[in-house]
Amino acid sequence: MHTDLSPALAYLDSQVLGKQHQIKLAVTCLLADGHLLIEDLPGMGKTTLSHALATVFGLHFSRIQFTSDLLPADMLGVNIYNTRQGEFEFHQGPVFSQVVLADEINRASPKTQSALLEAMEENQVSIDGSTHSLPSPFFVIATQNPSYQAGTYPLPESQLDRFLMRISLGYPDGEAEKRMLRESAGVSSHHQKPASQVLSAEQLQ
Repeated sequence: MHTDLSPALAYLDSQVLGKQHQIKLAVTCLLADGHLLIEDLPGMGKTTLSHALATVFGLHFSRIQFTSDLLPADMLGVNIYNTRQGEFEFHQGPVFSQVVLADEINRASPKTQSALLEAMEENQVSIDGSTHSLPSPFFVIATQNPSYQAGTYPLPESQLDRFLMRISLGYPDGEAEKRMLRESAGVSSHHQKPASQVLSAEQLQ
């Protein structure tokens, strides 16, 4: 199957300026059914790129803000007792999305980080002895701050192994900064509208 990805790449380039190489790597990772780790400083466009990827491919998106007090149940879901039915019901967590942004993953405790391991490897989660399948495709984009910043925990090797790629966006170049200023001032009309869906979820599998 050959699909022209040019409209999608053009839209992504309009959202994250001056990062064509990193955009192509992110799209390749998604099409290869892998997971992506982005290490960079705040404000580099990590969240923007993640949301734009979900938009252009028509995928359901969710964001999980990792903090030191985040628990595995906050991410995966929890069983809640239904008094009317007299049984427990599973309430899905935000991990049940096709594109999951694990924002600042290295600010969570190692226990919470490891809760993603089964999901990323098996496309399923186990809660209280029951297995729940995740949507397909399932693409995790994790962002982390540099390890020298305060309040961060290093990712264990077992979790790093779940990522197909590790990239850094970095600061935009001079031309990209000028383009940002023109668009912010309303001088440029280059900013693109969201592209039509390039591939269906079934084709991405």
